[in-house]
Amino acid sequence: MGCRNLGRFRIAASLAVALWAWPVHAQESEFEAAFHQGTEALQKGQPDQAAAAFDKCIRLQPSFAEGHFNLGLARFQQRQFEKAIAEFDRSLALKPGIRGANIFIGIARYRVNDNAGAIAALEREARLDPANADALMWLGVARLAAGEPEAAVANLEAAAQLRPKDVDILYHLGRAHMLVSKAAYERMYQADPNSWRVHQVLADSFSQAGQLDDAVTEAARAIKLKPDEPGLHQQLADIYWKQNNLAMAEAEFRSELGIDPQNVSAMYSLAVVAIEQSKPADAADLLGEVLRRTPHSLEAHYQLGRAQAQLGNNAEAIRNFSEVAAAARQADPEMLRQSYYHLAQLYRRERRTEEARVALDTFTRLKQQAETGQNQKLEDKLKHSVQEKQAQ
Repeated sequence: MGCRNLGRFRIAASLAVALWAWPVHAQESEFEAAFHQGTEALQKGQPDQAAAAFDKCIRLQPSFAEGHFNLGLARFQQRQFEKAIAEFDRSLALKPGIRGANIFIGIARYRVNDNAGAIAALEREARLDPANADALMWLGVARLAAGEPEAAVANLEAAAQLRPKDVDILYHLGRAHMLVSKAAYERMYQADPNSWRVHQVLADSFSQAGQLDDAVTEAARAIKLKPDEPGLHQQLADIYWKQNNLAMAEAEFRSELGIDPQNVSAMYSLAVVAIEQSKPADAADLLGEVLRRTPHSLEAHYQLGRAQAQLGNNAEAIRNFSEVAAAARQADPEMLRQSYYHLAQLYRRERRTEEARVALDTFTRLKQQAETGQNQKLEDKLKHSVQEKQAQ
């Protein structure tokens, strides 16, 4: 795994040291020039020049903690991790409270496969600064490498609370949860390899991997072992739906409702499958029941709008799509866009020209906003990829 989020650490708080308050002597002037050269080289991503400059700084001022720290940064950029660790250790010996040194020691030790040393350093930084999301993220990463996924989850959850939109943190958090689940499944398999639960889990795993034929086989085996277990027929129905085998999906959803008539999720899914099979009357009956149980479900209103439109009940379809439009802030963006598209078509059928125009304009505007957002995400992803490569 590449070293992530390094860029934000490159220039540290050493630049804020109160250097310029000292009287200017010849030796100090030489020191200042070297410090400036090293700092500029770090900023430009020139680690060899930075290392030479900061090496000169610490020869002139051996007790200058920030000089050792910045030399450590340069060694880190050179990927000379052992030398970087030594410089960060010296900076901490001279100035125990210097922030960031323990993070870099932790990352460097992680890069040389010293996971125990990485965890110890990162724990120190997390104690000094409990709100440091980077320290918590790297602590989680080191614990994953050390085979401690449960502990890693706790660190990464804490980091995600501090930076909920950080994709690096979320990536590692997802990986940690996956490893915890995998360990639990392995223990389950060892306890009883012939359990229906094992087949259920294997079906989920195959489905997520896109191996749908294998997923069907495992789900069917689970049902054979536990035919009346709630949820198993729905699992198999969902897999058939992914295969676009709508007839089999319908049969399994109906089997699920035979076992658990209160399963609103299966009821809703069966209704959508019915719409896709051009059975709008069946879908309308099911969705009416869903809305009686969950009257604020925008998804059910949207699908009922589709069913009523197929039935030619334009007024009812408009009413349901309008429910989605009225709750724009809560609605799924794609569902909201499609609601306006359907409204434009329905208003046109009803010869409500102005309302059709407004609905179509809104659909077009939302579609353009979505496309702009997708383009921005792609640009951000490419930019992040370039920054990550530069940081490695």
